[in-house]
Amino acid sequence: MNSRPARTAARDSGAARSGGARATGGSGVNQPEPEPLALFDDLDAVAPPAPPAPPAPRRSEGRARRPASQSDEPGLSPESAISVAALTLATRDIIEGAVEPLWIRGEVVGLKEHRKGHWYFTLKDASAQIRCVMWATDARRALAAPDEGMTIAALGKLTVFAARGELQLRVLRIEASGDGLWRKAFEKIHQKLEAEGLFAPERKRLLPMLPTCIAVVTSTDGAALHDVVSVVHRRCPITRVVVAHATVQGDGAAGSIVTALHRVARWGKADVVILGRGGGSREDLWAFNDERVVRATAGMPIPVIAAIGHEVDVTLCDLAADLRAATPSAAAEAAAPRLTDLVRHVRTLGADLRDAALARVGTARERLTAAGVSVARAASHPVERRRLALEGIAGRLHALSPLATLARGYAVLTDGEGAPVTSVASLDPGDAFVARLRDGRIHGRAERTERLGEEVNE
Repeated sequence: MNSRPARTAARDSGAARSGGARATGGSGVNQPEPEPLALFDDLDAVAPPAPPAPPAPRRSEGRARRPASQSDEPGLSPESAISVAALTLATRDIIEGAVEPLWIRGEVVGLKEHRKGHWYFTLKDASAQIRCVMWATDARRALAAPDEGMTIAALGKLTVFAARGELQLRVLRIEASGDGLWRKAFEKIHQKLEAEGLFAPERKRLLPMLPTCIAVVTSTDGAALHDVVSVVHRRCPITRVVVAHATVQGDGAAGSIVTALHRVARWGKADVVILGRGGGSREDLWAFNDERVVRATAGMPIPVIAAIGHEVDVTLCDLAADLRAATPSAAAEAAAPRLTDLVRHVRTLGADLRDAALARVGTARERLTAAGVSVARAASHPVERRRLALEGIAGRLHALSPLATLARGYAVLTDGEGAPVTSVASLDPGDAFVARLRDGRIHGRAERTERLGEEVNE
């Protein structure tokens, strides 16, 4: 007889042998034995009412009938048949409870990206395939969507899509062989931001010669901060260093870095920013490839020096920054000049300025002297011309002067009153006269007068 205790014992022994409950019916064919009825207690409360049971088929004479007391248990008789929804939901609960998350390797086929951010695809190998879903909350944490045909390792939980009764894998995390996903994510963001001009050389700004304050965005627990502070204080003790703490790796690192950069920008008292951290793996440095961090770096109102990892590590923040340094120490050297060198340079500039000023004064003096000579020459030319002209006039006047005539042996006669004697009629015999010669006067009296015409006539 198939009593309930016997059926329970058979189910327990079958579970012990195969890990799943199986029982053998009277026909000799293995039939799936239902799980304990507790699995269906909650489901029956929400399952739609079962349709009227069809008439029970005639049983063969050789098959034992179940006791009437078992006919009301779900799924053990046509009268207590369960719904399809209850079956698929129960199967999902069994599978999700029995199978821990697994890493599965396969080839991606038929990837579809839903508008809400979900990914649907199939993983397959040479012998089998399984449908996969990656919800938007998990997909956003992935580097990039895998390419068609890419071989990936997916961490997921087995489940059942209850509406269709299909086994599927809910993917929580994906990793590609080699650096496929990493490179794809890097190139995707790089191409997008490069098209916007965030990496253009003309955007790069010069660093201040002598910053009064340097802001450092990094973790306060890392060695990078110690390196920066030591170098700055050694090279330029008068420069102030302030730190904006940020988580530089792991979940939440990108948001923490963006927040720290925005704090420095709002503060507004720093002259330059050093964004950096020490070396690490590709995963450790990935926050500096996040689009939000790159945009925040490019949008800073003051110059940014990126010092991320080692020299061989290149991130998108390195490309967006105004200057890339190989290490945090090199960034500090670029930001803070050596004070002694600066003082020496200022002194050299002062000496050069003094020499240049003296040279210009000497040149100006020479030019002024030359200009004076030129002015003097230019002014003397009209004076000379006028002097010569006056000398010419004086010569002509001298030629017309009576004195010049006297110099040739002639004399000028005046009467006693000084009136010129121009005719013999002006003097009578016995009248006094004065003869003006070249070098003096002769006083005399006229004895007689003669007219030239008379004398010629005589």
